[in-house]
Amino acid sequence: MNEKRSEIPFIQAVGLTKIYGEGIRQVEVFRDLDLTVRSGERVAITGASGVGKSTLLHILGLLDRPTAGRVYYNGQDVLGLSDEKRAHFRNTHVGFVFQFHYLLPEFNTLENVMMPGIIAGKSRSELKERAVNWLERLGLGHCLFRRIGELSGGEQQRVAIARALVLSPPVLLADEPTGNLDSRTSRSIHKMLVELNEELGLTMVVVTHNTELASMMHRSLRLVDGRLVQEK
Repeated sequence: MNEKRSEIPFIQAVGLTKIYGEGIRQVEVFRDLDLTVRSGERVAITGASGVGKSTLLHILGLLDRPTAGRVYYNGQDVLGLSDEKRAHFRNTHVGFVFQFHYLLPEFNTLENVMMPGIIAGKSRSELKERAVNWLERLGLGHCLFRRIGELSGGEQQRVAIARALVLSPPVLLADEPTGNLDSRTSRSIHKMLVELNEELGLTMVVVTHNTELASMMHRSLRLVDGRLVQEK
């Protein structure tokens, strides 16, 4: 592990509990779950399907709220922010990559990458420059004006990564980022994620069933019975 990384927790989840439903239909996903991720660290979260890995990632990324518990970024209680400030924090500080890329088919590659900045009200000219730089960096400079349906699965996922990083967030959260890709394409995405972490100092939390990807992280945690158990 890189010894230069700060020992101060960059992401800290304390006492997270998530319960769906009420009464006899109540389902407890996890209770009193704690997680600490240091700046620049790569962490994998593994576990069986349905144990709450994606739910945990969504809470860390402020896409969902826990039933109880707190989430801190650099000591700031981000769940305590107003809806507006929480949305702004999420859009500017956290990049998301999902198994299903959720790209917009009615827009071309460049427009999809620019979208987070458009939503944030950023300058179109600056956004275009950033988006072009990221697409070229990820080997997609020739695809700027192609529709999403014209791209391969691996190209679409690289577009999703460029979109996640266009506003230079310090955190990247990825949920099964190569779950729909063949093994060769998956390996290229795995390598790319590690290179981005090492080059940019991105703090990265990845939910995955892929043992190869998990082995490339600094730490691998398994979610079992509502608890995180360190595997690596």
